[in-house]
Amino acid sequence: MNIFSKDKLPELSKDILDKITKVVGVNGILINSTDMEPYLKESRGIFVGNSPAIIRPKSTTEVAAVVNICSEHKVAMVPQGGNTGLCGGGIASGEIIINLERLNKVRDVDPYNYTMTVDAGCILAELQKTAEENSRYFPLSLGAEGSCQIGGNLATNAGGTAVLRYGNTRELTLGLEVVLPNGKIWDGLKSLRKDNTGYNLKQIFIGSEGTLGVITGAVLKLFPIPLERQTSFVALKNLETVIELLSKARLASADTISTFELIPRIGLDLSLKHFPGTVDPMLDKHEYYALIEFESGSKNSGLNLVMERFLSEAHEEELLVDAVICQSVNQREQMWFIREGMVLAQSLEGASIKNDVSVPISKVPEFIHRANTVLSNYFPGIRPIAFGHIGDGNIHYNLQQPIGADNEKFLSRWHDITDMVVEIVDDLKGSFSAEHGIGMFKVNELLKYKSAVEIELMQNIKKSFDPTGIMNPGKIL
Repeated sequence: MNIFSKDKLPELSKDILDKITKVVGVNGILINSTDMEPYLKESRGIFVGNSPAIIRPKSTTEVAAVVNICSEHKVAMVPQGGNTGLCGGGIASGEIIINLERLNKVRDVDPYNYTMTVDAGCILAELQKTAEENSRYFPLSLGAEGSCQIGGNLATNAGGTAVLRYGNTRELTLGLEVVLPNGKIWDGLKSLRKDNTGYNLKQIFIGSEGTLGVITGAVLKLFPIPLERQTSFVALKNLETVIELLSKARLASADTISTFELIPRIGLDLSLKHFPGTVDPMLDKHEYYALIEFESGSKNSGLNLVMERFLSEAHEEELLVDAVICQSVNQREQMWFIREGMVLAQSLEGASIKNDVSVPISKVPEFIHRANTVLSNYFPGIRPIAFGHIGDGNIHYNLQQPIGADNEKFLSRWHDITDMVVEIVDDLKGSFSAEHGIGMFKVNELLKYKSAVEIELMQNIKKSFDPTGIMNPGKIL
């Protein structure tokens, strides 16, 4: 499903290349096709692009100088982080790529202000480690955390598994530093919780997917390290009870619940099939499960009693039929691997069509039932896999090809199938993109489901920041 050919790379004049090379040095620019290849395609192989050069600046001033050259010569640019996005937002279709992997320093950690100031090219897992080394906690966590960069997380407003308690990337950010499309630097690296002085500019850039500028730095919120966790794997009585169970978990834990992940039986079965180390926590099979985690900032806080009481009362109220509480770190890792392995196993099982949607939390069961019914009628044998962050209404609604079906034939129905899913989401006042962004993959959906007023406002913002349209063109709008 490659969108762009790697042949016929656009020409970039020697004069412009020389100017850029003087800024970033010979190690800061890649023009050899073999060296460039990893930057031109995303991990699933859906998007394969082309570019005349990969530019790798190592400071904000270098980024600004490169952008200024591009602005002067009207050369289009694609800002790129770890290239782990799922909507093609960091893929070039002829533009130069500005990759921030060498802009990877932690500038400051202020434990008492609970903040960390970082370069945009820092790997998310390394930031988690840095926070821990300073006796603090950075809660953003997602599957690609070993390779994704915080700048990309900011550009897409990444979510992850801890949004329920800590919020998404937008809510974890106090300040930003951004190179604008004209090469100017906006220094908004404030570490304040309160700053009511005009428009909140950082929020315009978070989630803008590099279409308004290049994020080069950020001030991130830190938190106390959770010193105690209680994790349980719960078999739901049925899908309808999950919402009441979530509400009860929030009340019982005094909202210290950090995770509430929905896991369908088909997901567990795929993990068991493709990863022999997967352990089924229960003897009996159930249609749906929930992975639930409570946190506390102190040891021996009695959180185990809180979890036990919550599960006991939920069982008495017939909200669940069985539950297992982790008794060791190893058992917790086994339960989390079910959640992680379920995602990895889907690619091993054949073709799948993925939807990252959100609906009001109270509407999650209705969405899943309606979508399952419509898709099963349309494509007999299709295998819906509805899982994810039910605590914030974000369901990853993936559709696995029928057993024995032809991959390409199934994928040829991608747009029809996705349209059916999104129509239901829209009817429930939901969103067709919860945490993956728009990129180039969902532009048509944006134009279809956003109102004319919203589109006009977004276009006006884009024109204001980037009047010549050289910053990540073709993405979002």
